[in-house]
Amino acid sequence: MDIYDFKNAFLIGFFMAFMIGPVFFMLIQTSILKGARAAIAFDLGVILGDITFILIAYFGSRSFLEKIKDDPRLFFIGGLVLIIYGLITYFDKQNKKEALASAETIEVPIQNNYIKLFFKGYFLNFINIGVLAFWLGTVLLVGPTLKMNPNSIFWYFATVILGYAITDLGKILLAKQLKNKMTPLVIYRLKRIMGIILVVCGVFLMLKGFIPNDKIDQLIN
Repeated sequence: MDIYDFKNAFLIGFFMAFMIGPVFFMLIQTSILKGARAAIAFDLGVILGDITFILIAYFGSRSFLEKIKDDPRLFFIGGLVLIIYGLITYFDKQNKKEALASAETIEVPIQNNYIKLFFKGYFLNFINIGVLAFWLGTVLLVGPTLKMNPNSIFWYFATVILGYAITDLGKILLAKQLKNKMTPLVIYRLKRIMGIILVVCGVFLMLKGFIPNDKIDQLIN
């Protein structure tokens, strides 16, 4: 895995940490009400849930990936999925209401039972089938670009998790500041920015399916 892949993987982890949902608000509120250690215990459970999904997605789709790793249509389909998801995220006018509803419905444990918080983070993440769909799509997109090299795939996703964990740690330590700044309007704008980023990534991924790799290398260099 080269520095370009490392940077992309780290950025994926960074942006993942700002995906708005129950886990996002639970992490912030746990940090504010229970402290950093409780939030870290919860976050470790969330990360273990992600690792579980990555393993399921990778080993469950490996044989399929081996067959289609050189098929340019994979990049087109993957790019199209990213574009559609990005457009839905950008034009969804209910983002603000959903953010408020998520923040209001999350419950935080009264006592600092770190083991309980760990498993709560794990199962809160694990029951979200959308997370599995995300990791499956990521494996399908990344696997062929790394030529199905197990070592490269391992370090790619390890970097994604590292970027995610470091960003979450920053969120935990700055939870009080984030609480004041993460207003519904800011959340709405953040999701629109994420939508634009997804569309741009989708366009580049589609182009990669039609432009030979040597041409891409010439443009980069």
